[in-house]
Amino acid sequence: MPDAGSARRRARRIGVAMLVAGFAVFALLYSVQPVLPQFAEQYGLGPGGASLAVSAATGGLAVGLLPLAVVSQALGRRPVMIVSVCAAVLIGVVVPLADSFPMLVTLRAVQGLAVAGLASVAMAYLAVETRAAGLGAAIGLYVAGNSLGGMSGRLITGVIADLANWRIGVWAVTLLAAACAVVFVLVLPPSQGPRPAPLRRSAVLGGLRAAVTDPVLYGPYLVAALGMGGFVSLYNVLGFRLLAPPFLLAPAVVALVFLAYAIGSITSATAGRAADRLGRPRVLIGALAVTVLGVLVTLPDQLGAVLLGLGLFTGGFFAAHAVAGGWVSARASGAARTQAPALYLLAYYLGGSVGGVIGGLVYGRWGWAGLVLVVCAWFLLASTGVLLAARAQRRARRDAAGQADSDVGRQARSRSSSAAPTRG
Repeated sequence: MPDAGSARRRARRIGVAMLVAGFAVFALLYSVQPVLPQFAEQYGLGPGGASLAVSAATGGLAVGLLPLAVVSQALGRRPVMIVSVCAAVLIGVVVPLADSFPMLVTLRAVQGLAVAGLASVAMAYLAVETRAAGLGAAIGLYVAGNSLGGMSGRLITGVIADLANWRIGVWAVTLLAAACAVVFVLVLPPSQGPRPAPLRRSAVLGGLRAAVTDPVLYGPYLVAALGMGGFVSLYNVLGFRLLAPPFLLAPAVVALVFLAYAIGSITSATAGRAADRLGRPRVLIGALAVTVLGVLVTLPDQLGAVLLGLGLFTGGFFAAHAVAGGWVSARASGAARTQAPALYLLAYYLGGSVGGVIGGLVYGRWGWAGLVLVVCAWFLLASTGVLLAARAQRRARRDAAGQADSDVGRQARSRSSSAAPTRG
């Protein structure tokens, strides 16, 4: 049995490893987002078509989530995560060599599939390897790495693309991700969770059944799908808006807008800890409210309003993601412990892929105001799902308490009956 000091050191190593892993893969995943206007100009595309460079990666990630989550049960979560991060880096070296937009989209889809190895098992890994009381903080730290990586990847590519070209920018992000991958491999400690076991179809299907039939999980799933759809939509077309009148910003200046992701790295960790204390539904509703407020603040054609709204939107979104993901990991048990987080992320990235394209089409037809209307509707629908999930959770707890009281009563009556004298 490890002492408290060694347990804390191990927890710190896990935290650092998962932070840098999240940083690496999400820097790669979103590195091309700030140069979508350049893709549109270079390849003669509209905002919706150019957004395929992002949606292909998130779509590939969504496709790989469930299969790789299942494979991790047989091979172990740690090796799957290591292979995932290293493969994503290697593909990142090849992406700038694409000589056509279809080839670029294909490589991005394969890169997203590689990223799925980390994304599909990270939350389940943390749920097993960390103490229950610190799960929210651990997942918040991982999500903070995601937000910092997404910010850095976008910022580096955007600035370098303006100074040189987008290919050099993507290579620079890949070099940084490679350094993070080395740290991840060296720092991540051996797993202390259950050993890998041969796959059993009954166990896999049982886990999926449990993950899709629990009404409490529907709320986080809805937050994942609609929240990510709105988030990717807004960031995909933000560059188009800021490059056009009345803003007319330079591409390098537009890239600096992605510094708003730093707010997300703070709010995700803070919200994770708050959810451990105050309850997940309450914190999640608050985060979604801040997100909707942020979207509305971006409506005026004033740069200050756009930046303020973007900060609120980003902070609220990452807080909601951290809390919703933690809710799934804490709620899922037994056979669903791996499949439920994978389903959450399937909804998350599938929502990002589909929502990103829809958002680009909406912006192309109805402008920023039309996009704001659609995104607000998505987040309000997600909030409704959270309220229904919270009610289902309260009902389940009452039923469990009633069942426990009934069992105690039966046991008491049984003892009383056995203790009564027998008449002869």
